[in-house]
Amino acid sequence: MVKGKGPSRYAKKSGDAISIPGPKAATTKLITAKTRRGRRIQEARAPKAVEDTKKSLVLYGNKISQVLKDVLTDFHKIKKTESVKYTRRNENVRPFEAGGETSLEFYCRKGVCGLFALGAHSKKRPHNLTLGRMYDGHLYDAVELGVEEFQSISSFGNKATGAYIGNKPALLFVGEKFESVVALKQLRSTLLDYFRGEQVSQINLAGFDRVIVVTALSETSVLLRQYVIKMKKSGTKLPRIELEEMGPRLDFSVRRHRVPPPDVQKEACIVAKVGKKTEKNVEYDMLDGRVGRIYMPAQKVDTIALSKPKGTKRDRHAATNERKAKAQAAGTASGGRGGPDGPGEKKGPKAGGAAKKAARGKGAAAGRLGGDPKGRAPKKSKMMRAAEDV
Repeated sequence: MVKGKGPSRYAKKSGDAISIPGPKAATTKLITAKTRRGRRIQEARAPKAVEDTKKSLVLYGNKISQVLKDVLTDFHKIKKTESVKYTRRNENVRPFEAGGETSLEFYCRKGVCGLFALGAHSKKRPHNLTLGRMYDGHLYDAVELGVEEFQSISSFGNKATGAYIGNKPALLFVGEKFESVVALKQLRSTLLDYFRGEQVSQINLAGFDRVIVVTALSETSVLLRQYVIKMKKSGTKLPRIELEEMGPRLDFSVRRHRVPPPDVQKEACIVAKVGKKTEKNVEYDMLDGRVGRIYMPAQKVDTIALSKPKGTKRDRHAATNERKAKAQAAGTASGGRGGPDGPGEKKGPKAGGAAKKAARGKGAAAGRLGGDPKGRAPKKSKMMRAAEDV
């Protein structure tokens, strides 16, 4: 026991050792919708083969400077229709500390946001801007940037009037550091997700009105510029393109970054197969075109019922006729049942049967013509006999 204090409620009775229970194991709670509206909300939040446009959450940290407020305001303007902004300060949002992402994950789930931009200011890290992404309701990765220099969109006057809300910008990354430095690789991926907007297969060049240029000067220094595209007359079918800076103008210094776990990264990068399934054992050749490969089991030719040729049928018919002729000749020679003149022929029954059939046929014909079926003369009625007597 601790000297000078009473017994702890976690102390065992058998000794002085203190046993403090650890945290309970996290359990996954399955939430089931009870109303139609709840089911519609769950279906909208469920994974899809083609995901919806990612929304961004803009929020403040514990302390924030006016520079960061202007930066976050411009970021919110760029993604006006796909952004949610919180203006209150949040003390517990610290993505790079253990347990500091809990409140951030709650806010993102509440607003259905897959991206976030967090602004915080301190003496150790002044004008600190954090950009990050969410996956499956949890923090995926984050990059911390320090704002060294900033000019807002409003400081450039009416230059931004040439760009319209909802149009997709072109993103240009300059510098080989984006391919070799891990933090800059992650920054490029995050900026692409943040500014690309809705995924489309085609785009109208008439709505192509701005371009965002990101330049890596060194491993820790990055410049971000946004230009409006002006299409002017050139005397030909193709217009002359001019770029005019519209803001914001940002100079960043790269600070901390948080990478996702390898297993989570592998799961998040899986792309669903949409469209026509690939055909197995089918190849395309430059000369033959589409070529297929067929696998067949071993063929047992001895037991397969094949079609017999006509020559085989003729031989079989000739053998049958020869066998019948031999049987007839053998019957004639023995004097039994054989030829038509043999003593064993029975003419009476056959002739009598033929006569009966002929008579029966004549009777039936007579019956059909109105006479008696047995060939007798039809009976005369009383009127016919009276007419004959007259």
